Amino acid sequence: MTEDDEDRADALFHALSDRTRRDILRRVLAGEHSVSALAEKYDMSFAAVQKHVAVLEKAGLLTKRRDGRQQLASGDVKAVRSVASMLADIEQIWRGRISRIDDLLATDP
Repeated sequence: MTEDDEDRADALFHALSDRTRRDILRRVLAGEHSVSALAEKYDMSFAAVQKHVAVLEKAGLLTKRRDGRQQLASGDVKAVRSVASMLADIEQIWRGRISRIDDLLATDP
């Protein structure tokens, strides 16, 4: 992986490390929501929800657009798939290691 890829992975996993951000992402993947409507779903200030949305946007997991006075957020399925792909790559590495350990244990007298 390049340095840019590593930075992107850091941003993605940081964004997904918080349960509120994961919940926001699930909501915007299901359909576009205004940031105001999202804020009503949580027991925190509008500004706090805006910050969570900004972290998700910076990671590329959601996009925002303006519609008059509203900020509308939508999930980016392609970005979520890239996270799944990264995790699948890591899983393959570990499966290979476990398989080699199994082979060593099976051949050890």
